[in-house]
Amino acid sequence: MGDSDGYKILLTDDDQFLINMYESKFKRFGHQVVSASSGEEALNKLKEGYKPDIIILDIVMPKMDGLETLKSIREGKMAEDATIVILSNQGNSEEIERAKKLGIDGYIVKAALIPSEVVVEVLKIVGDKKKR
Repeated sequence: MGDSDGYKILLTDDDQFLINMYESKFKRFGHQVVSASSGEEALNKLKEGYKPDIIILDIVMPKMDGLETLKSIREGKMAEDATIVILSNQGNSEEIERAKKLGIDGYIVKAALIPSEVVVEVLKIVGDKKKR
């Protein structure tokens, strides 16, 4: 995990502009990004055998939100070694608590950081998890 090829990241967000932006930032840092524009698409990629080191989930998405997606990942025992980070505009503590109960490794509020800071923050969360 996390060798010289960097991390394999599954980035889930329904906003294609944000996906493109974060994808280019992570790639610049030497990481591979597979994107999903919905919770269902993310789950399908995992079911098909994609093994990401990091899963980044937006909360507000049509049909299946990020927390439901996370719940399905946990119940299906998919990507058990992955570091899971919620990246959302939802900064309310209720959402954060729900996410923590489902076993996330980090929670980032989009509006608080510029994209390159998000990348740094995600990598920091991964580093902190490895130290545990």
